Amino acid sequence: MGNILLEALNVRVVGSGERCLVLAHGFGTDQSAWQRILPFFTPHYRVILYDLVCAGSVNPDYFDFRRYTSLDAYVDDLLNILDALSVDRCAYVGHSFSAMIGILASIRRPDLFTKLILIGASPRFLNDKDYHGGFELGEIEKVFSAMEANYEAWVNGFAPLAVGADVPAAVREFSRTLFNMRPDISLFVSRTVFNSDLRGVLGLVRVPCCIVQTAKDVSVPASVAAYLKNHLGGRNTVEMLNIEGHLPHLSAPGLLAQVLRRALR
Repeated sequence: MGNILLEALNVRVVGSGERCLVLAHGFGTDQSAWQRILPFFTPHYRVILYDLVCAGSVNPDYFDFRRYTSLDAYVDDLLNILDALSVDRCAYVGHSFSAMIGILASIRRPDLFTKLILIGASPRFLNDKDYHGGFELGEIEKVFSAMEANYEAWVNGFAPLAVGADVPAAVREFSRTLFNMRPDISLFVSRTVFNSDLRGVLGLVRVPCCIVQTAKDVSVPASVAAYLKNHLGGRNTVEMLNIEGHLPHLSAPGLLAQVLRRALR
């Protein structure tokens, strides 16, 4: 099981340090999203990278529509990878979707994680009575309809909005990995993510967390970072980046690397 999973999800271990660091990408990207971050950490860490099963870099035959109906199956994959690599302690950096996977994994196996660094994380994207997630249900349904009607047009519109900053190379890179995803898998995963609500389990997290949030993010309002800080159960800090966009590892890798290094001390 372990070796098959490592191969299927393109698991790589790079770097020469003694401590383990997991870099987990978010929706619409693959592990290549970390390529500009990686050189900052390989001299000091054993860095573990992998692709989510929904990524375009993974054979779509591995995506089981019956299994991946919730985040729990993605948590299983992460924990099975770490077990297959005989990792007993690691720091974890998760972007967006993978930030929430890390939160759930740390609840199941708190002793496995020394720290969680959560980039562009949201426990719920939909607005609620006393909670601002950033989206109304009708807005989300329009997104799904647009993806279904013309995936190419949706990607061409969404990628620049998500990157936010005027960094054409980052838009091209995000567009490339979005186009690599099979449209039906992309839509299915989007529904899973946008329908998730992890607010009720945040208090179960005991691992220290650093929440990294940009000043303007089309997917996650800045207020969500404060919500996470106040509701996660461990010792938590917030790092606000004075930049735009949901993908700082693509648009501002040098700045993000500084923040990550500080958080990992």
